[in-house]
Amino acid sequence: MDIEKEHEDKTIQERIAEEDLIKERIDETGNKWEKVYFGGGQHFENWLEQCKELGEVMVEEVDSTGYKCYEKGGEKLYRIWMKMNESKEDDLY
Repeated sequence: MDIEKEHEDKTIQERIAEEDLIKERIDETGNKWEKVYFGGGQHFENWLEQCKELGEVMVEEVDSTGYKCYEKGGEKLYRIWMKMNESKEDDLY
């Protein structure tokens, strides 16, 4: 099943609930990344600038199918990931 068809079969509430479950990822070299933002537009730009000041950042574009406000406005949807290591993670709390 392709991604577009999969998104068509789910309600927006289901897609948002799935997104809420995405918290971290491990890259191919074993680095831990934590999701710190999901969204788009000017809020995304503001978050991205602030995150860059705090450390290493990775941006991932997300398929906006089903998110009507993004589809209608032609906006892109993103996740911002921050690279975490044990000492920096401990400093956050």
